[in-house]
Amino acid sequence: MRTLLVLGALGVGALQAADLELQQDTLQAWNDYMRQATVAADQHVQATKPFLRIAENQDRMARARKGEIVVWPAAENNPRRVPAGLIHHWLGAAFIPNVRMGDVIAVLRNYSRYKDIYKPGVLDAKLLKQEGNGDRFSMLVRNGSFFTRTALDGEYDTTYCQVDDTRWYSVSSTVRLHEVENYGQPGERRLPPDRGHGYIWRAAGFSRFEEREGGVYLEDEVIVLSRDVPSAIRWMAGPIIRRVARETIATSIGSTRTAATAKAAETNVTAKRPPDAEVCAHTAAAGCPR
Repeated sequence: MRTLLVLGALGVGALQAADLELQQDTLQAWNDYMRQATVAADQHVQATKPFLRIAENQDRMARARKGEIVVWPAAENNPRRVPAGLIHHWLGAAFIPNVRMGDVIAVLRNYSRYKDIYKPGVLDAKLLKQEGNGDRFSMLVRNGSFFTRTALDGEYDTTYCQVDDTRWYSVSSTVRLHEVENYGQPGERRLPPDRGHGYIWRAAGFSRFEEREGGVYLEDEVIVLSRDVPSAIRWMAGPIIRRVARETIATSIGSTRTAATAKAAETNVTAKRPPDAEVCAHTAAAGCPR
């Protein structure tokens, strides 16, 4: 669920210092929104709409095919205001040439490497449980604000589903999320769920993958619930939040593309290696012919 690297990086971290608690009406608005978003995502999987949402816009599709990482808001009023909160809904897509579906999925399910692939945003990650195509993993994410020393420690569920030989999708959501105050400092404190500064209350994501044209199209749909921004500075904060979210999603997709490309190269080298090459390497000291 690398798309949730937007956690803590939405640009709202330094705007309010007060300790908050998630309100019931905020959570209800989130649940209502997610029901609608899930129905919309299902339409792309069930072939009532194009599998990739980027395919609905030929300009974006062409830009992605040429190598651009394309990021766009799901709606004009993004983020959407709800009672005492904001819902951020973004999409990002890229084409990864010269890779196979297996290369991309292998990178995404290798959680122990997240701290290397997605640094410096991800501080640590590890697989907790894997059953078939379902993963539960933990991830510690640095807050993106330069003015605060906080981190977000959470558990996430991601399920990978194969549609056919060339198309996969995944569904991700938070299981629990704790804000860590004063991260890395003597006064470090892990707060209870739904308490803290409200940088992120909830997060979910849909990802779609399609192998064609000599590579894989990767599309991420990210939905995040955060606290609202005070009305007095909303005019200033809005553009910052949108810019940071857009840049963070693009960076995350770019990191995935780089790692998948490296994985494909590694796979190709292994496939081309002579059958006795590894044996030779281990027996060179005993006079293995070269």
